[in-house]
Amino acid sequence: MGGGARLERIHLRRWPEEVPCRRARLARSCCREPAVPWAHVSAMLPVGVPLACPGPSVLVLLQLLLSPTSAFFPNIWSLLAAPGSVTHQDLTEEAALNVTLQLFLEQPPPGRPPLCLQDFLGHTLLADDLFAAYFGPGAPSRRFRAALGEVSRANAAQDFLATSKNDPDLHFDAERLDQARERLAGALRETLVAAGAQDHTLARQRLGAALHALQDFYSHSNWVELGKQQPHPHLLWPRRRELWTLAQVDDPTCSDCEEPSCPGNLLSSSLLTSGYFGTHPPKPPGKCSHGGRFDLSSAQPPRGGINKDSTAPGFSPHHALHPQAAQLALLASIQALNLLRGRLGDKGFSRLLDLTTASSLSFVLDTTGSMGEEINAAKIQARRIMEQRRGGPMEPASYVLVPFHDPDSSPCVAQAGLASRVWDAVSTSTWAERRFASHISASSTCLGFGPVFTTSDPHTFWQRLNEIQALGGGDEPEMCLSALELALLHTPPLSDIFVFTDASPKDAFLTNRIESLAQERRCRVTFLVTEDPSRVQGRTRREVLSPLRFEPYEAVALASGGEVIFTKDQHIQDVAAIVGDSMSALVTLPLDPPTLVPGRPSVFSVDGLLRKLTVRVHGKVCGFRIRSPAGVSQDHEEGMGALGHTRRFGQFWLVTMADPPETGIWEIQVTAEDTPRVRVQAQTSLDFLFHFGVPMEDGPHPGLYSLAQPVAGLPTQLLVEVIGLGSRGSPEEDPPHFSHAVLRRLPEGTKLGQVPLAPKGPAERGLLSASLPPALLSAPGAFALELVGQDGGGQSLHRAAPQPCSVAPVLLELSGPPGSLTPGSKVALSLRVASFSGFQDVELRTSVRPSFPLISNLSRVHVGPNEATWGRLWLEVPEAAAPDSVVLVTVAAVGEAGTAPSAHAYLRLVVLDPASQAQLNFPTDSDPAANPNSHPAATSDPAAYSDPAATSDPTASSPLAAPGIAVASRAPAWQAAAGAAGRRGGRPSWDLRAMLLLLGLVVC
Repeated sequence: MGGGARLERIHLRRWPEEVPCRRARLARSCCREPAVPWAHVSAMLPVGVPLACPGPSVLVLLQLLLSPTSAFFPNIWSLLAAPGSVTHQDLTEEAALNVTLQLFLEQPPPGRPPLCLQDFLGHTLLADDLFAAYFGPGAPSRRFRAALGEVSRANAAQDFLATSKNDPDLHFDAERLDQARERLAGALRETLVAAGAQDHTLARQRLGAALHALQDFYSHSNWVELGKQQPHPHLLWPRRRELWTLAQVDDPTCSDCEEPSCPGNLLSSSLLTSGYFGTHPPKPPGKCSHGGRFDLSSAQPPRGGINKDSTAPGFSPHHALHPQAAQLALLASIQALNLLRGRLGDKGFSRLLDLTTASSLSFVLDTTGSMGEEINAAKIQARRIMEQRRGGPMEPASYVLVPFHDPDSSPCVAQAGLASRVWDAVSTSTWAERRFASHISASSTCLGFGPVFTTSDPHTFWQRLNEIQALGGGDEPEMCLSALELALLHTPPLSDIFVFTDASPKDAFLTNRIESLAQERRCRVTFLVTEDPSRVQGRTRREVLSPLRFEPYEAVALASGGEVIFTKDQHIQDVAAIVGDSMSALVTLPLDPPTLVPGRPSVFSVDGLLRKLTVRVHGKVCGFRIRSPAGVSQDHEEGMGALGHTRRFGQFWLVTMADPPETGIWEIQVTAEDTPRVRVQAQTSLDFLFHFGVPMEDGPHPGLYSLAQPVAGLPTQLLVEVIGLGSRGSPEEDPPHFSHAVLRRLPEGTKLGQVPLAPKGPAERGLLSASLPPALLSAPGAFALELVGQDGGGQSLHRAAPQPCSVAPVLLELSGPPGSLTPGSKVALSLRVASFSGFQDVELRTSVRPSFPLISNLSRVHVGPNEATWGRLWLEVPEAAAPDSVVLVTVAAVGEAGTAPSAHAYLRLVVLDPASQAQLNFPTDSDPAANPNSHPAATSDPAAYSDPAATSDPTASSPLAAPGIAVASRAPAWQAAAGAAGRRGGRPSWDLRAMLLLLGLVVC
């Protein structure tokens, strides 16, 4: 174990087998009792249909790894402990949906009628419906929902990360309200800087942290108890004003309360305060506690607490005010998102939340002298895509171009050798090497790759692409993986990256890192290789070429869900047509078995929701035969056949089936001299997103701690979000559903097992979960994830994750300072390495982009079962570091000889200009142009808004005993519908008029 490391044992516990739960419309929980919905801006009339709870779940406690925290409950998993509560996830998603609706209302799509708010009243607002209304029927919301998931998970992570969970300044605790407001403004500024630097992953992470703190203010302070009906006017618009009349250190704020529920324990009706949690900082005499059974400070007089995090008295002494706190937190979150929209502009805000249906177009191009045909093929495909999709919903949202070649001088080659050692960045590399690498990294052209070019303007991209010419050369290997790494870092997630080359990689040592980065970015990499050993024009061959030299490409393609296609110059333009096809919202259908076996057919399932089915076959193929469910066959002959049209380009076949394809089980059998490659794809609106997590229970805020990848031996939850549930083969059919998940070991495709999927929350939300027991993921390695179910017509339904998943040997946690970096600073990062499957001996390798000096006190760790090791890293930011830029720190845990599966952790940090850090330039309330939240009738003064009890609906604040019963009202129809939803389940009504004024919306 490295010096300074600390070893600890992790204890695992189980939750009770039965946990009562019920459905809350925004809470996404399982349910067993009648629905008790609550109203919000977007979804006025919910449908209260009770659902059945899934079977008992095993909830895991990493007791020492993740200790108790304080906040609104983090996410849907929290509702097992406090049913009916509103979580950080609910607030974040609802706020984003409302602001997205506002943007869509104000910016109608070209060629389509504008949206009308009235069309959304009385319905639950769902991302799928919103995208279908704006972009057209069947438009996928996958990218938006993935971005929103990043924000929500970053929000929840504030309750779990070691650097944030106990910091009162990040939760508005311990009366540190001014300090918390400064940190909130800092997080918002970091969001803007990261978005400006085009690192939207970091921007979403900082946005999640900012929203967490903002939402906590209304639960942890006594703002609601002071009788405030609107968000605080100066949290987001400070204008150098004081927050309020704050309680001072010698002002007693709470009386003693020995009961779980403490409705009257506040002493002052005019001073703003918040509760203390735990023992750091210690609670002064007479001060309020956060409260709840896990708050140690609540046992000290005065006992009790004031938090409104949940509906459960055992967690929240002021639980009765939880709905009011949630209402204000939602409104404040909408304000914050509108503020960002005003600063970023509609285009920048749309990129922040990925409000598009289209992938980015990302090319990595070999520019050596032999690549003329390949470069022309890339230009033709780019031009075709831009012309065909211009102004439409599938027009690429961004364009990325990274050239590479062979370093063309011996000094460059020498520099590349040193840079390679530093980029690999094992923690034993010297400070001098890192300094030198930082100096030479700016000249990546000398190193044989880059610079990266990114734009959202197709004409600018075409101009830059058209300037590229095939020139020069060197030995056969090129700096391909270094260029691909640049492309991955600058390409938005869920995109396809296409690599055009005729050479093997000189930088094959980067293979493992590229595999992990492609999975972290969820980008699919396809290599189009025109390797021809007989062709020497434009190159010299200074070494004997290994027949295995393209294995790094195969490894990256497998890890990213892409493929390696070998072809020749005369066919490259035709084969390159897959670029446009791959950007058409296709899904890849799973083959069984996934690797073709000679003499044995592979099968795939086609359901009624698939269209434009294609089969690609390539390799040293002698022939193939495709058989439909009805028994009709078609072989490899070119032209129109019984099932579809076949085209051949050398050793690449493309079969386009007649549309719509026949539903049922299809077969394909291939005869080849090697292992052939087969890929079956189709267009559909039914797809899914997924992530992994560990349920945390023993603390004031149970929830799901998100994992980047499963860890060997650790009981894990699979969370699935189904997209396109409204898809139907015909209007009279039932909606499709998935019943279980199948895991297959890669690359052989053997079945590891299957687990049932249980619904979480309302069926239309499409949330499913499954418990993955340790025995299923007992060993590190890659596996494929498939979902199985039925479409509305009863036909078998199969969908596969676009990328393989990998089981990590250890759990890595890398965390840094909660704030930003400044040039000339040195910051400490913390690292945890935990094992759950046995003794692990791993080497730790670190890397930094840009190449800043990084020192670690751990280079190798030895951990036993349920043990964890702590380490420290020190990152030095040079004085010359570019302000308003992003730093990416990567830690890899690699097994013996680098052959065993590895684990990776990523940490993104912002470097801010100290001169501009004083405060975010917030708009003033009186400036409608600067404040996107403003409206002629709107103001930030809470007194200007009407009280919900004083609306034109006389029953707006009257709770009802029976859920789902509307109350007659003389208010306008749209307002009555909204009020009826708000009155259900005994929850206070939301003042829809005030919220619409706040949003600046006009009812059609």
